[in-house]
Amino acid sequence: MTYSLEFDQVSIGYRRRGKAAAAVVSDASFSLKQGQTLALVGQSGSGKSTLAAAAVGLLARNGEILGGDIRLAGHSVRGKTERQWRELRGSELGYIPQDPLSSLDPVQRIGARLVSDLRLHRKMPENQARDAAEELLDRVGIRDPATKLRSYPHELSGGQLQRILIALAISGNPKLLIADEPTSALDVTVQGTILRLLDDLKEEHGLSVLLITHDLALAADHSNDIAVINQGEIVDQFQVDQLHAGPRHEYTRQLFRDVPVLSPDRYATGPRYEQALPTSLESPTREDLDAELKSLTREPAVEISGVHKIYPGASTPVLEDVNLSVRAGEIHALVGESGSGKTTLARILAGLSSFDSGSVRVSGQRLQHRPPPTNPQAQRLQLIYQNALAALNPRMSVQELVEEPLSIHHRLSRAERSRRARKVLTQVALAPELWKRRPEALSGGQRQRAAIARALVNLPGVLVLDEPTSALDVSIQRQIVDLLMELQRAEGLTFLFISHDLSLVRQIADRVTVLDQGRIVETAPTADLFEAPQHPYTRRLIDALPGERIRSHTEESRLVRD
Repeated sequence: MTYSLEFDQVSIGYRRRGKAAAAVVSDASFSLKQGQTLALVGQSGSGKSTLAAAAVGLLARNGEILGGDIRLAGHSVRGKTERQWRELRGSELGYIPQDPLSSLDPVQRIGARLVSDLRLHRKMPENQARDAAEELLDRVGIRDPATKLRSYPHELSGGQLQRILIALAISGNPKLLIADEPTSALDVTVQGTILRLLDDLKEEHGLSVLLITHDLALAADHSNDIAVINQGEIVDQFQVDQLHAGPRHEYTRQLFRDVPVLSPDRYATGPRYEQALPTSLESPTREDLDAELKSLTREPAVEISGVHKIYPGASTPVLEDVNLSVRAGEIHALVGESGSGKTTLARILAGLSSFDSGSVRVSGQRLQHRPPPTNPQAQRLQLIYQNALAALNPRMSVQELVEEPLSIHHRLSRAERSRRARKVLTQVALAPELWKRRPEALSGGQRQRAAIARALVNLPGVLVLDEPTSALDVSIQRQIVDLLMELQRAEGLTFLFISHDLSLVRQIADRVTVLDQGRIVETAPTADLFEAPQHPYTRRLIDALPGERIRSHTEESRLVRD
């Protein structure tokens, strides 16, 4: 058997403040077969990216391989100098990092970077390298490659940037490709496109691929083997073709239970449904409960009528004749691809962005077309962003961040502000020892809890959640969603839940609205939309859902058994 990459009892640690390196990965062993894909799966902080960095010689300066061996095509790479690594990168192995914007020079055009890499790896003159760069961008599915070569990174979408990184990674015709979370924040259709591209490149060029991901559904659809890492240890390994036998380790079984596509009815019980129970039914089914919910008439908490918005200098509107009604107490999902206008609509609702025409009402109050620079509806509606780290003041502690809205909107004593902030921090299950920390000292899930607490402290009736879990692994995502569902039921909150994760939407939403290029193409109760979508665009989104191989094995396997 020929292996492209082998980890043989590898331990890796980081030195901190002059102390000896403490191991974060212990005795990791797995092998990637030539021409196949191995998915390395685990939660954030489990050691996945540390292993990837070690495999390409990009460990942080304080990182150290404490034991074991790493072999590329049978040859050990331990002890290689930076010059030796540079000779390997590009020609022998390619690396796709997670974040395109932090991996590309913001003041360097895409073409300059790609042409430079091609000249380095393929030893060709500049004019040939430029022609090869256009061909490479065309190969990875980028339209109008000549124009994109002249672009800067900030001028391209997330999906386009991810394709650029793939083009850079394969520019030297490597034999091994290491992809570190290449689709974690992309919408479902772009995810599928990127991963199918990797599959095609693997087949065409005989590439071996190490796919690092927290998404088990994607891993199962696009890999031959899966290795599961937890707290720095490889706890499970199995072939995807053997999914029907079920994973052996409890941690892996829990990961599978947390995958939304395997449990669409997880939240189909509780007060939200019990309020609608027909008295004549003693043992109602999910269909009975959904039917009752559909029959309920509630006053709208959010009303959007004929909203139109076009950005200065743009040729087409970002929102066109948008009509949307969100009933009080419901969870209404807004879905669509990147660039469809979802976040623009969320910012309009929060009073943070203007609109050109139409009407927007929140709890009966009409918003101005040109709102003031701060949210005038802060005590009625709060917006929770996708990236909590970017949305929270890095100079303030968690408790200060939660107290700040009380200082702005209420005349309260310092003691009362502290009491109310601590109450809501306890409500979102953020441990007291974290309250004095700043956002960068928290994990992704902890930061999202802090952002939720800040939004809730003013007791709003409506939360607009803009992709609040898209960059979180499935286990942390489930914790955050469990928290949101508990809060929604306990407080009677109204949610407008913006997401590209249709599996999650299917779990939690009462109704779904589909937005395509600024226009609403379909609104329906969740069950109706998934069972019988009326618009071709909706069908395309549903068809792009990952997890087909997992679903096909669920009934005959032990994947989700307790």
